[in-house]
Amino acid sequence: MVHMAEGNFDIDMQLQPSAVDGIERFVVKKTFHGALEGTGHGEMLAVRTAVEGSAAYVLIERITGRMAGRWGSFLLRHDGLMDRQAPTQNIVVIPDSGTDGLEGLSGTMTIDAEAKHRYAFRYSCPE
Repeated sequence: MVHMAEGNFDIDMQLQPSAVDGIERFVVKKTFHGALEGTGHGEMLAVRTAVEGSAAYVLIERITGRMAGRWGSFLLRHDGLMDRQAPTQNIVVIPDSGTDGLEGLSGTMTIDAEAKHRYAFRYSCPE
C-alpha cells in the first residue's frame, strides 16, 4: 500500500573543503517536522556552470526518525539539475537501506524549497 507523508524541514548546510576545483562539498543536517519526525545527515556535491541558472547537485542522506508509528532509518539519493533556471529533481529511497521498523521501505520524495522546505514523501513499507 502506498502512503503519503508531508511536512517541513529545517536545514543547515556547511561548506567543506573539496578535493576538486569548481566542485563544492557540503555537510547537510536537517530536522524533519510533520508526518516524518526525525533528523537527516548527508554529504552533497554541487557545481555551477558559467551559464547563469545552470547547476547540478548530488546528495546522499541518512534519515533517522519516526513515521506512521514506526522508528528506524533509511538512505535517500538526491540528484538535481538547473538548466537555465528550469529545475529537475529526483529523490529516491536507496533499496534495502531501511532499518528496524522501516525495513523494506521504498519511495520517492519531492521538496518545494519555495514553500519553506516543504517535503512530500510517497512511500510503501511492508505491513
